[in-house]
Order: sequence, then C-alpha cells, then structure tokens
Amino acid sequence: MTFNPNNCRNESEVESKLIVSYLLPKLGYTPDTWHQEVTFGNIRLDFLSFGTQVIPLVLDADSPMSVIIEAKHPKENLDRHVRRLKRYLTSLSIRYGLITNAKEIRIYQRAASEIQLVFKCAGQDVETRIDEIRGLIGRDNLKYIKILPNLPLKEHQNNLVTPELISTVPLEKNNPAPAEPEPSQISEREKTPENNPVNIQVKSDAILTQKKQNTMKIIAVYHNKGGVGKTTTVVNLAAALSKKGNRVLVIDLDSQANTTFATGLVKFEDEEQDDLKDNNILQVLQSEDFFSIEEVARKSNFCHPEIDVIPSHIDLMQYETELNQLDYSRMILIQKLAEVQDKYDIVLIDTPPSLNFYARVALIAADYLIIPSDLKPFANQGLINVKEFIKKVNGFKKQISKKPLEVLGVLPCKISTNAKFVQYSLPKRREAIPKRYGIEIMDSVIYERDDLAKCAEQIQIVGNMEIADPISVLDFKPDSIASQEFEMLALEVLEKIGKN
Repeated sequence: MTFNPNNCRNESEVESKLIVSYLLPKLGYTPDTWHQEVTFGNIRLDFLSFGTQVIPLVLDADSPMSVIIEAKHPKENLDRHVRRLKRYLTSLSIRYGLITNAKEIRIYQRAASEIQLVFKCAGQDVETRIDEIRGLIGRDNLKYIKILPNLPLKEHQNNLVTPELISTVPLEKNNPAPAEPEPSQISEREKTPENNPVNIQVKSDAILTQKKQNTMKIIAVYHNKGGVGKTTTVVNLAAALSKKGNRVLVIDLDSQANTTFATGLVKFEDEEQDDLKDNNILQVLQSEDFFSIEEVARKSNFCHPEIDVIPSHIDLMQYETELNQLDYSRMILIQKLAEVQDKYDIVLIDTPPSLNFYARVALIAADYLIIPSDLKPFANQGLINVKEFIKKVNGFKKQISKKPLEVLGVLPCKISTNAKFVQYSLPKRREAIPKRYGIEIMDSVIYERDDLAKCAEQIQIVGNMEIADPISVLDFKPDSIASQEFEMLALEVLEKIGKN
C-alpha cells in the first residue's frame, strides 16, 4: 500500500490512513500488538504498540519494549507537542515515541529524563525511508531490545496505570507478602534493575505514593485583569496536584474570597453565623506571634485527597492601608510559610486582580508565577502591568536576598471551544504572547466547559438551609475533558518546578 499525505485532511485521517493502514503494518505490528486510545491514569495515548502481544496491558520493567505513536492535525506544528511527548515517555518509562501530522514524521528516543530526536522525514518521503523507521521502532527490532540497564529502578516504576488494570488486593495478615531471600542468596546479576522488575499489577498504597523530596514550592496565580479564570485554575490545579500525592496548601489572598467559597469553606447562610471572620488570612498577616499557618488552615473536602486552605474574608479590604504601613507586613507570610515547609509540598496562592498590597505580598512570598489569561485584548494589555509589577517585586526580593520570581508562563484559560476559533484564532493568540510581551505561554490550555461550571454549583441541604458544596472537576467527573486538562496542567507545573 502507498501513502499520500495530501489525503489526510484531519487528525482522524492521520490516524486511519497513515498510522493504522500504513505505518503499523509496515513496521510489523499486528492488531494484537498495538492498542488505540490507551489510558494510563491521567495520560491518554493515541497508539501504544508492543514488540510482543501483551495481555493484560501492563507497563513495568519486565514489559516488552514499546513505542508511543501520536497523531496530530495536518495543520498542527509538531514543535508544540514535543514537551507533552517527553512527559509521556518519561512518565511511562517508554523508550521511543513517534509523532506525526502526516506532513512530517519524527521519532524521539528517551534517555533518562530527557528525549532526543533520532529520526525526521517529510510525509511524502515515508515510503522511501520506511526501512530506517523499521530499523528504529519496527516490531522485530523492539522484541529483542532490553530496558536500558543503566536507568535507575525508579525509572521503571509506573503508578499512572488505570484503576481497571491494577489489582487492588491489599497485603493483609492472612495474605502476607512472600518472604524475601537472604542477601547472600541473590546474585549480582539478579540485583540489576532489568532482572528485578517492578510489577505494577499489584501495588500497595506505600508503592503508589512515593516519598518526595521535602522542598516546598510556592506558586502564585496572578493577573491584574479579573474574570480570566484565576480561581478556577487555583482550586482545580490544587486538586490535580493533590491526586498526584502532593500535600497541598491553598492560600486565598483576595478579599472577594472566591477561592474560599470555591473550596467549600463557607458553610453558613447568614453573616451572623460567619465562622471565618476571626480566623483567616487577615489575622495571619496582622500578627507576628500568633495565628500560624497550622492554626488557621482548614481541611477542605472539595477534593480527594483533601487539601488545606487558608480562607480569606471581605474584611481584608478595610485593613489594607493599615497593613501596608507595618514594617514587617510584606515579610510575615514568608516567615510563617517557612514554619510549615516540612508539612506541604506545594502552596498555591490565589491573588486579587489588582496591583495592591495583597498581590504584592503573594508575589514576594512565591517562588513561581502562573498568569491565567483568556488571551483577549484587555487581558493581553494587562500583561504590560504584570511585567512591571514583577520587576518591582523582584527588586524587593533582591533586597531581602530571595530569588527572583520565576514565571512559569501565561496559561490560556476560559478559552472558547468553538472549532473555528480553536483551529484558526487560538494559535495566533498563543503566538502573540511571547512575541509581543516576552512571556512564555504554557503548553496546557483550560477551555470553558460546562463541567467546570456544574462542579462549582453543587449544593447540600442542611436542615432548611441550602449550603454551597462545590467539588473539583476531577472528583465531579474524572473522565471529562476538563478533568484531563487540569491533569495535564499539573504534570506541566510539576515538570517546570522540578517535582515530576
């Protein structure tokens, strides 16, 4: 069979005409050795092919070598998808990844935590170069390749498989783990990673939650333009990070208290029943000696696992001038967060959409910054103010010997799902950000979806009262596209802050 890239008009045709009908058969893969639309936890692959038949579908150090194949729309620039492919290869410990939009074909190889381009050709040349592709990722070649022996064992461990593929039988007293052999009984050859595979079909919670290096990372989420999805980003990103085993603290520094509402901490219907008034972020900032983070933080069942939240309150408005006049006011949050650096892995700070004192406190305390934006004209123009604000904050950080704020990028948020907009307008708007404003744009995109609105509108009836009971989109509808978008955002953030 021959292949003509001009016959592929969309992503579906790239999959059917190039990958299924041409590439997989040419590379020797039979239907029982490749799988389409494969899910491993929060990772969804277009195609995953194996050197030999694999049933059940399991990835571990003893699995046959495999290759990820990703299809993109013919008009898509493949450069935009390399970071995501790297995430797939390194997270799943897979050696090769092929990515194509029909007009171009690339093959990347994983080397530890990095990937490198090992093959590239135009789609129209694929027939003349198919032997080169077969030499890299053909089924006959992969059958005999072992996992790289110099990779540490943790590279082979994978806790991203779908629940359907994992046996959840716990190790109990009446079902003890098999006794381990004495060290003298294990040969040096048996101690190597390739001969000591980690089987992920049976896992205990201890294996699923790997111990992380105890370095707390503080991320502010800020834009001086309101209505760009800042609170939605904070709370659902917190949920996604928590589900990856991180201990998460959310701090609401906006007097509108949207994050406090969104995480379900407002359990009263009348201000006379307000139990937040005297125990919120305001008291944390007012007192040097009292109201520690641990005292004020509240558990939120907005998501599972739970997160901790420092609530905000409308009273912040009337105390801003007073706090701004205190000598220690800008430093107090840094000091109090230092006291809990062993308790949390990640702190997310929601900020007011302004250039005020509370926004400054948040950015001074933060190590990193995410700038949510709907990429519309006023939000874009606001980036000029954001850049100037960051410059002033970094000037203060230098005086107190604190590292400058690292901008993770502009996060496209509340983006329309209109097909024509996504295909034609969105790419242009994304390209404009780094060109005009010199700020990197993040790979992740958060679209405006019904599920995001519905999960925030959940309620519970307590007696005669109707109480807001919001839930994260990842708990409300785990398989939704919105949920996947926040999972991918969490992966991108973890990679950028060095916690992947």
